[in-house]
Amino acid sequence: MIELDNVSVTYPAGVQALMPTEITFEAGQFTVLLGPSGAGKSTLLRSLNGLVRPTTGKVISASAGNIANRRALRQHRRQTAMVFQQHQLIGRLSAIGNVMIGRLAYHSTWRTLLSIPVADRRIAFECLERVGLLKDALRRADQLSGGQQQRVGIARALAQKPSLILADEPVASLDPATATRVLSLLHDICRSDKIPAIVSLHQVQLAKKFADRIVGIAAGSVIFDGTKEMLGDRNLKQIYGRPADDNPFVPPKAPASVGALALAME
Repeated sequence: MIELDNVSVTYPAGVQALMPTEITFEAGQFTVLLGPSGAGKSTLLRSLNGLVRPTTGKVISASAGNIANRRALRQHRRQTAMVFQQHQLIGRLSAIGNVMIGRLAYHSTWRTLLSIPVADRRIAFECLERVGLLKDALRRADQLSGGQQQRVGIARALAQKPSLILADEPVASLDPATATRVLSLLHDICRSDKIPAIVSLHQVQLAKKFADRIVGIAAGSVIFDGTKEMLGDRNLKQIYGRPADDNPFVPPKAPASVGALALAME
């Protein structure tokens, strides 16, 4: 479905965040990228939709080809939805207004200056209903709880009608009970709609609960790739360098920029 072909990423400061990596993500799977902070999970994930450009190698989409090509990248992003850790909602907009942003990739720049078509509004309301927030459609996003905001983020992703969902630490800033509910919702929707998802997580127990496939990453390298049943204590020690700490309260990363959100939906 989507493949990293010898992809590596070195940032301008000379930090190699991702070692040369060969991996294919197949259709129909809920895949979790598991590893500690700074392991390279987000870099790998964001390379899958061009938010991070590979230093070497190429990213190949089954539907669009090599996404280094601008036209292919645009087509791939239209089909690939992104769920961010810090929600990336526009606080002054209503929940429904934020969800309708997921429809922008289907319209030209000039068309987005006009009113949103009725069909797109209907899709947005249906997506809010699926995440249990239809009654809150007209509330400002900044008046919602963290869990509700992330559900709006999931609804926005669904409004894209994606063929792939990428989620970058989507529950890292939520309390354990809310994190489980939000991830369960995302998992159930992906399974129901047959949308493959690639999700980066810190929480080992959530990975074991929801993943069809777990890819363990440490120091920029993939060191485990298998099912949750195959993931044992020895593997976790290799991934974390110590027994895994399953405390979900990790320091949140700096939020992605508004520009990054626009790129993800371009």
